[in-house]
Amino acid sequence: MKWDVWLALFLERHCTARGLNPRTIAAYGATLQMFRTWVRFRLSDKGPDQLTARDVLEYVDYLRRDRHNGAAAVNRQVTILKSLFRAVVAMGHIEPDRNPMAHFPTIKAAPVKLPVFLSEEETQKLLAQPRTTTVLGLRDRALMTLLYGTGIRATEAATLKEKDVDLGQNTIRVLGKGGHERVLPLNVEVSRALAQYRSARGRLTPVAEFFRSRAGAAMSRGAIYERVRTTARKARIERVVSPHRLRHTFATHLVQRGVQLVTIRDLLGHRSVSSTQIYLHTTAADLRRAAERHPVEQLIQRLDDLLPHVRLPLQWLPGEKVVHRH
Repeated sequence: MKWDVWLALFLERHCTARGLNPRTIAAYGATLQMFRTWVRFRLSDKGPDQLTARDVLEYVDYLRRDRHNGAAAVNRQVTILKSLFRAVVAMGHIEPDRNPMAHFPTIKAAPVKLPVFLSEEETQKLLAQPRTTTVLGLRDRALMTLLYGTGIRATEAATLKEKDVDLGQNTIRVLGKGGHERVLPLNVEVSRALAQYRSARGRLTPVAEFFRSRAGAAMSRGAIYERVRTTARKARIERVVSPHRLRHTFATHLVQRGVQLVTIRDLLGHRSVSSTQIYLHTTAADLRRAAERHPVEQLIQRLDDLLPHVRLPLQWLPGEKVVHRH
């Protein structure tokens, strides 16, 4: 019973009190249930107040060896377990010295991966793909343009209300992570695409979701992902495209045009600029341009002009035998 009680207290009381998104709470619950199942079969259903740091380390080893989880997945599991036991201690159901996660060793951080983004040519093909002769085509065109033109998340697009879209001021009001609101300016082309869809779609109540399905219901986050993938496939874009990849594309294209990182942070709704710094990556074209600007070629040419009959060490070929002349 302790497992059921502790998990319910953590998810229904602690996480709700923190104001976590329902989807986040559901994901926490699924992660903890997986740990609970492992304890039941591997540790003879040991109670949560009987666990030790060694038990959790065995679980981490199971995740790595048996489930082949990477560093990011393992770190996420450990973070949720730490949060569970901190909450149980705070609620007085276990003494601090019985917390198996109190002195748990630090898990190696997951390697930072550079964001994958679309080229300008690929982005143009994606935006041009939806047919604008139907309401659904205008919707998909508006959706793709909005995701790329503002960098908002799929969930933010799904929860966008009719009253949040102010085409008179060319702005949208977005409800981001943690309930944080931000007002984003719209490019003229983004505003035009939204206006065309709104006109074809018809009137809605102010609190209705802006993007509607074929049946007239609000589009879900999953439906938005599906429309982006399908549109990219029809546009013959070889790589997998998602709303989050369009978010990466939005940020990367701004960086390439010299927009300040702090501005991009505010547009993306990041709390810290450190989350935005990942977009300071370079592309292959950037690297090629940097290599072409290197002065080594001009330097060697000048040496040849100044010392036409002398070869310096930097001009020797690998393994070449040097003959000294007196």
